[in-house]
Amino acid sequence: MAGRLVALDLPGGPDFVAELQRIWANGDAAFPVDQRFPAGAKQRVCVAMRVGDDVEPGDALVVASSGSTGSPKGVVLTHDAVAASAEATSIRLGVGAGDHWLACLPLSHVGGLSVVTRALHAGTALTVLPAFDAAEVDASDANLVALVATALPRIDSTKFRTIVLGGARPPADRPANVVATYGLTETGSGVVYDGIPLDGVEVDIGDDHEIRLRGPMLTRGYRTGNSPITDDGWLHTGDLGGWTDGGQLHVDGRKGDLIICGGENVWPEAVEAIVTTHPDVADVMARGIDDTEWGQIVEVVVVPVAGRTPDLESIRSHVKETAPSYLAPKRLTLVESLPRTALGKLRRIV
Repeated sequence: MAGRLVALDLPGGPDFVAELQRIWANGDAAFPVDQRFPAGAKQRVCVAMRVGDDVEPGDALVVASSGSTGSPKGVVLTHDAVAASAEATSIRLGVGAGDHWLACLPLSHVGGLSVVTRALHAGTALTVLPAFDAAEVDASDANLVALVATALPRIDSTKFRTIVLGGARPPADRPANVVATYGLTETGSGVVYDGIPLDGVEVDIGDDHEIRLRGPMLTRGYRTGNSPITDDGWLHTGDLGGWTDGGQLHVDGRKGDLIICGGENVWPEAVEAIVTTHPDVADVMARGIDDTEWGQIVEVVVVPVAGRTPDLESIRSHVKETAPSYLAPKRLTLVESLPRTALGKLRRIV
């Protein structure tokens, strides 16, 4: 008898873990429902994921991912894929029976959910919080935690042996115990740690500089029935990057985020890394705006430091001190906050 997809509509905590294990024991697959959604949105996403319908033998999880499109996709992860991800991660981090994982990211996203699954697979202690709370994170007895970049400065990083950092681009000055990861929902969690692929993970850079991934932790496909995996097992990530001289993978950004200004390629992340060091800037997002003269121009959307009012010329001068002039923005918009996903990724909407 085929299993079915069961909605796991609980906040993070012991009950969530117990219910996940019960679902698996019954031969079913779990769909963790985003606890920040109101009732109507929960119902709509459950319909979109086909909760209650059959799953394929071996399916363990369905995780909703909007990717870069905003339309939810149900990424199917099998028990074998979950185990492969947990094992490769644990080996790289040197996780043993005496370690203790803390899960404090949304469990409806693979970055939070994978903490639970790798702890269950490794048999380590596990604490699951209903949401990120800096005081609770600092008070935890755990020595391993997964965070996003926006949470890192809010906690005492020294209390953890290892912090796995995913989501948005990590800060350049991160502490030595922070491991920067790269992965997608379709890879079941991060598969490249500090630029080095996990054991069993293959990385290929295409002629167009797109990053392709292959490994045993990749998704079986989407809940719609189609699959992003090619016949020879590769996942086209939609991210562009390459290898450093030291043999580490660097990720430049999404294909669609690249700004071409006057024939020059401009990555938003490169602009953001400089603008964020301006003394009047608390947070920043760079994006391309269509322009009849230049093709595109660089706009920076800035959250000012309290009591400050940055101006365009000051920011342009700041950028040109350390970078080519074509990286200097030609438009500035001031806002109170930036649009981000739950894991801190910027939504570069225009």
